[in-house]
Amino acid sequence: MTNPSGRTKFRVKLEQFIQSIRSDILSGKRPVGDFLPSEKALSGQFGLSNNSIRKGLDVLLAEGLIEKIPKVGNKIVTPPGSTEFTIRFGYHPTVLEEAALHLLLNDFHGQFPHIQVVPVPIQNNSIDEYLKAGLLDAVTLNYNNFQSFMEADLLDMLEPQEPSPQIYPYLNKAFSSNGKLLVQPFIFSPLVICYNKKHFTEAGLLEPDSSWTWEDLIGNALELSEKNESLGFYVHLFSNNRWPVFLLQSGFRFERGDNGRIRVTGTSCIDGLRVCKDLLQQFKIPPIFENEAEAEKLFLEEHVSIIMTNYFRLNRLAGASFPYDIAPIPYLTQARTLMLTIGLALCSNSRKKEAAQILIDYLISYRAQLLIRQHTLSVPSLKTAAEWVGKESMYRPSRFHLYREIAPTFSQYTDLNLKESQLNAVLREAKLYWSGLSSEQTVCSRLEEILN
Repeated sequence: MTNPSGRTKFRVKLEQFIQSIRSDILSGKRPVGDFLPSEKALSGQFGLSNNSIRKGLDVLLAEGLIEKIPKVGNKIVTPPGSTEFTIRFGYHPTVLEEAALHLLLNDFHGQFPHIQVVPVPIQNNSIDEYLKAGLLDAVTLNYNNFQSFMEADLLDMLEPQEPSPQIYPYLNKAFSSNGKLLVQPFIFSPLVICYNKKHFTEAGLLEPDSSWTWEDLIGNALELSEKNESLGFYVHLFSNNRWPVFLLQSGFRFERGDNGRIRVTGTSCIDGLRVCKDLLQQFKIPPIFENEAEAEKLFLEEHVSIIMTNYFRLNRLAGASFPYDIAPIPYLTQARTLMLTIGLALCSNSRKKEAAQILIDYLISYRAQLLIRQHTLSVPSLKTAAEWVGKESMYRPSRFHLYREIAPTFSQYTDLNLKESQLNAVLREAKLYWSGLSSEQTVCSRLEEILN
């Protein structure tokens, strides 16, 4: 392999100089009104000739970032309010509530008034199209989105990020590929159960804890149904952010044996599917309640005593007229829970990477993450912000910090060794079994047929 030519090295160093100064100005590290160091000082700092430094300064001048004052120097000025500093930020609509996004963007504008952020609400199934069309500079991605990008070989659309040692390490791992962090963790949540404390008190029942099995939940929920004339337990089971946890807890993994085939018959896989069926049979959910959002709505109206949910969706319980708390989800043979993660990605084809990166850096900063901690029930990715203790401005479950205790049980659906398309195929067959349209033997045989 030959070394890069001197000309190539020069271009790289010149671009690094321009990017460094540009980033310092946009981030406010070099304040408006200050002067840049002399050309001689910059030459020594960046290893470029005075002539090369002037070329770089000419670029910054053309971008409106500096003003040349004759016989004085290069003054940093307020960037012009042009599209050069307007960035488009794609976000999942639920993040507005889950991360207090309006509050964060207003605060960001106060910190960086020269960067205008245009929020663009997007749906999961259209993210890649937005990126391919160059319509976004930064975007929120959840773990499932990231896996879809990986399966579609689209990770080159995401600009690598610098890992922060202050973010929970297991979050960085979720958004990494080939040793590179491609999405900055923003907020996260494990699956938990949420319960009405008043209902438990009135029924004379002990509140749930980490010792609960699914059998314990069913028994207690049936008593709650009888004594409180409410639905004891509710879960929107058919969500890919819910039902896979039962397979994870069964200890089963879809792996190929020595014969190259996946075996399901006679394994613990059916144990996980059977618990789901038991829940559906014991707590007959009216067919009108088929939306994932119904769980929190029914709980808020006290029609349900226990729900399976996550920290993100606890934000929908604002204004509850009764005390509630959270507990680990019950276990089958293994204590496992699904970890849901939302991150921030920089679009690699963005023409405004520096400004978009400043937004991402702000959103994972202590300032922004503390706002999330204080104004929502979501868990910030920054450990120091998430574990902040102080005067609360809203109702917060007494076991809010439960996520710290159950971190060893955090799992992803990919731990089942399934791609998203395969996960959906398993769900289709599982629904037939849960509805009584196929037997245990049939569902196992069908899964083997599909996956092999």
